[in-house]
Amino acid sequence: MIPVTEARKIIKEHTFTLPPVTLNIAKAIGHVLAEDVYASCDIPPFHQSAMDGYAFVFADWKNKGSLLINGEVPAGTESNVSLSPGKAVRIFTGAAVPEGADTVVMQEKVNREGEQLFIEDELLEEGKNIRRRGTEIRKGDLALPGGTTLTPAGVGFLSGVGIAKVRVYPRPSVAVIVTGNELQSPGEPLQHGQIYESNSFMLRSALLEMGVENIMVDGAKDNLDELTAVLRKTLNHNDVVLLTGGVSVGDYDFVVEASGNCGVQTLFHRLKQRPGKPLYFGKKEGKLVFGLPGNPSSVLTCFYEYVWTTLETLAGRERKLTAFRAPLSTAFSKKNALTHFLKGVYKNGEVTPSAGQESFRLGSFARANCLIQLNEEVRDYKKGEEVEVHLLPVYG
Repeated sequence: MIPVTEARKIIKEHTFTLPPVTLNIAKAIGHVLAEDVYASCDIPPFHQSAMDGYAFVFADWKNKGSLLINGEVPAGTESNVSLSPGKAVRIFTGAAVPEGADTVVMQEKVNREGEQLFIEDELLEEGKNIRRRGTEIRKGDLALPGGTTLTPAGVGFLSGVGIAKVRVYPRPSVAVIVTGNELQSPGEPLQHGQIYESNSFMLRSALLEMGVENIMVDGAKDNLDELTAVLRKTLNHNDVVLLTGGVSVGDYDFVVEASGNCGVQTLFHRLKQRPGKPLYFGKKEGKLVFGLPGNPSSVLTCFYEYVWTTLETLAGRERKLTAFRAPLSTAFSKKNALTHFLKGVYKNGEVTPSAGQESFRLGSFARANCLIQLNEEVRDYKKGEEVEVHLLPVYG
């Protein structure tokens, strides 16, 4: 067995960002830019009215006290309205300010008598309410640097500067293989000795939540030839393969042997941790294979502690679970010199281990918002003692 720290180091050494792809900007949400993006035009592309009102020359109004309304400029139209001395033009939000006009007054601050305009805004200043050409960005300027994760605002910003396609790092394609003779699909009647299969539903949900959409789900009985065939097929079509169950050293545990049959190089198998001691990690020509335990709580713990960060790295994001130290709300003792990951609840500045830490119990995980890491060399923790807390990702 190897320590948790060494396992993380090995995974990091063998995980690289996937090659960039070109995507339509409408499909790029959540992806990481693989290169700098530059504006294709000025924004705004012309002097633009910031509101509905009237455009005029500030000095004319100061000299005359009132202005004569001469035409209007709706947004999106190419207007031939010219601004003569002493005149004002009706204008609307987003419309191009006529040549010569230097100020816009909002419509709520005027009094109109026929075609005569009286401005009633003592605080109005020259140049007010006009978005100057290039105020947001100039053509050729850097819009967003490579490495930026595209949020809705980022997508909108790049669209607004005329960008239709972007080079981004793709999200990895992931296969989930569940193993076991005892598994039955939810909704079907259980026979004696069977249990409902939940790992694929759980992992698929976790993958979807983090933006991974290209997911293949398959299954295999506890049979070496069948598992080898399924694994070989999924390796051909996916960047990452997650197997659940069959990863220990029992008579019906074939993940390690099947991986070897498929040419996967074993990088480690078995960690000094609980839950998830028989965790397996291997690699074949850039494809990564994780052999996760079968018990659902162990599966999800290993996913968040090892797989989650790996998938983020493949997608160009160097992210880990948010980690910090917090005091325990109660004392806790462990019976062995292993790193423990406890399901827990962080609230009001302290962290509480959940009841039901057994690896088959998922109900406690469903109520948890963090994992508590207890290092292998310490067995007894006192109330108030600070421990490492890993917040689980929150989506939505």
